[in-house]
Amino acid sequence: MTVRVLIVDDSATMRSLIAATLRQDPEIEVLGFANDPLEAREAIKRLNPDVITLDVEMPHMSGLDFLEKIMRLRPMPVVMVSTLTQAGADATLSAMELGAVDCVGKPGAGNTASEAFADLADKVKAAARARVRPFAGPVVRAEENRSYRAEDIIVAIGSSTGGVEALMTILSGFPATCPPTVITQHMPATFTKSFAERLDRISGAKVAEAWDGARLAPGHVYLAPGGIAHLEVTGTTHPTCRLRQDEAVNGHRPSVDVLFESVARLNRPALGVILTGMGRDGAQGLLSLRQAGGRTLGQDEASCVVYGMPRAAHEIGAVEKQSPLARMSAAILGLCAATEPQRSA
Repeated sequence: MTVRVLIVDDSATMRSLIAATLRQDPEIEVLGFANDPLEAREAIKRLNPDVITLDVEMPHMSGLDFLEKIMRLRPMPVVMVSTLTQAGADATLSAMELGAVDCVGKPGAGNTASEAFADLADKVKAAARARVRPFAGPVVRAEENRSYRAEDIIVAIGSSTGGVEALMTILSGFPATCPPTVITQHMPATFTKSFAERLDRISGAKVAEAWDGARLAPGHVYLAPGGIAHLEVTGTTHPTCRLRQDEAVNGHRPSVDVLFESVARLNRPALGVILTGMGRDGAQGLLSLRQAGGRTLGQDEASCVVYGMPRAAHEIGAVEKQSPLARMSAAILGLCAATEPQRSA
């Protein structure tokens, strides 16, 4: 199947770079270009693309305003192409809350177009297969379940494409007494600090970007820094975050497999959760965690934006139980409450 793409960007240079990158993939056809949302609206009606790549800052109407109109009136797969700045990160996260499937960073001073757009074609093809839903409004913090107590169990979560929506939905249901939780989400380096701050605002837990040596504590959530290092958990008596700057695993740094494998080695109660995303990252690590005695959950196909990582994990027997996104918070906390703390001799 050929994926038909419309490129929306006010920079002629950027339009050319994006088109040149996508045309290298024989499964992608670049249908045309739009300089701003007004041109894009007419091009969408005329060309009916499978996927749009969308800039954030454009004349006449911002990419965010245009995206909101798309997701309310004509939901379709959108991949954001953003500058790797603080403002760009904030805007792109807002776009993904609105329903954009994924994002890539524009080339900057520290990287070339080929480096910046190395996975653009894969993200566009994944977006074409994604389940896109109308914008349902912002995620709001759920009522806290004060009867829930965190036992000494660690929760490890892995996600990729569609993970922004999934993690916001899940963590909005986490209370201040949640178990210590570590997360690896595939995301550009400059985005994770802003994303952690957004999660912190909607969750009863304290959410922050992980740092090397951070001691895991109940009521705290630690998000792997994007693109910088793998996040691991080490230490049995006092589990701590370790950031390891090794090569990419499964094409990713941080890698979900690396996180899950490290938790599996702890020899203590743990719960692994694999969420929406393309590829297989996390499947083998989740299996190791289950084989080590941990509990495991996978997001079900119907609620995934891309049922790739959870499918791979389910097919190899790594997933103990599947859950829809809407019930995932309750499923996580319920399994944690039901898991008896154990200590190795």
